[in-house]
Amino acid sequence: MTDELIIEDLQLGDGKAVVKGALITTQYRGWLADGSEFDSSFSRGKPFQCVIGTGRVIKGWDQGLMGMQVGGKRKLQVPAHLGYGERSVGSIPPNSNLTFEIELLEVLTRDD
Repeated sequence: MTDELIIEDLQLGDGKAVVKGALITTQYRGWLADGSEFDSSFSRGKPFQCVIGTGRVIKGWDQGLMGMQVGGKRKLQVPAHLGYGERSVGSIPPNSNLTFEIELLEVLTRDD
């Protein structure tokens, strides 16, 4: 994997687009480079909400979800420096490249 964030739209949405500071609701799965799944909102049985573009989530999400539209599905290949870097988080070893498949369910902005 390169040191670049790779963004691949699996399905284009036609709803509201992600902007900096929006509260987004997603369903996602995350894999390590060896193909093992380290996290999934599906297995927890509830969607994941976060504020995007303000450093509350990993940089790969902050950068990789901008402009994505509700109803879309996107694959992000996140190099370690845009993920958790040298930190070990749960079952994620240090310096791990991560792959996410993210489905965007809702975008809320201050003007809603």
